[in-house]
Amino acid sequence: MLGFFHHDLTGLLESYGYWAVAILVGIESTGIPVPGETMLLTAAIFAGTTHRLDISLIIAAASAGAILGDNIGFWAGRELGYRLLLRHGRRIGIDQSRLKLGRYLFLRHGGKVVFFGRFVALLRALAAFLAGVNGMPWRRFLLFNVAGGGVWATVFGLGGYLLGDAVHRIVGPVGTAVMIIAGLVIGASVVVLRRRERQMLAEAEAALPGPLDAD
Repeated sequence: MLGFFHHDLTGLLESYGYWAVAILVGIESTGIPVPGETMLLTAAIFAGTTHRLDISLIIAAASAGAILGDNIGFWAGRELGYRLLLRHGRRIGIDQSRLKLGRYLFLRHGGKVVFFGRFVALLRALAAFLAGVNGMPWRRFLLFNVAGGGVWATVFGLGGYLLGDAVHRIVGPVGTAVMIIAGLVIGASVVVLRRRERQMLAEAEAALPGPLDAD
C-alpha cells in the first residue's frame, strides 16, 4: 500500500508539508478509509532522506491529527451512532440489553481498545466511534486517546525516519501478524461472550440498571 501511494503522497508533502500529515491522519481517525498511517510513514521516510521536514514536527502533526480525528469519531458515535442504535438497533439484533452489555464492557475495557486500537488497521478507524457509541467517559477516552496517538505517531514516525525504505519490509509482515492476532482475540472474545452472555447480561444490568436513555 505504501508503495502504491508513495508518489501521490510525496506530492502532497511537497505542497502542504506537515498539514498533509495532520489532515490525512485526522480523516482516517474519524473512520474514513484514507491512507493516514501510510502518509505518516511516507513523511518520515521523506524527512530521513531529504531532511526537508523535521521528524519531530511530523510526529507532532500525526499525533494532533490522530487526537482530533478520534475526538470527531467519538462525538459521532456518542451523538449519532448511539441514538440510532437505541432507536433502531433491534432491527439488526441489538436490543437494549445488548447495547447495555456493550456499554458495560467498554466501561471496563474501553481504555485498552482505544490505546491498542491505534496500532490495528480496522480498530484505528473504529475505536473512537465505538467508544462514543458505548458511552465511554470523554475524559477517560481522551487520556487513552492522547497516549495511544502519541505512542503510535512516535513509533511509526521514528521507524520510518531511521529505517527509511527498509520499513516497508517490516510494516507489512508486522501489520499482517497484528491483524491475525487481533482477529483471533476478537474471535475468542465472541466465543467467550456467547458462552457467558446470560451471566454478562445480568452483570451489565446490575451495573447499569433501568432503561437506557438518549442523552
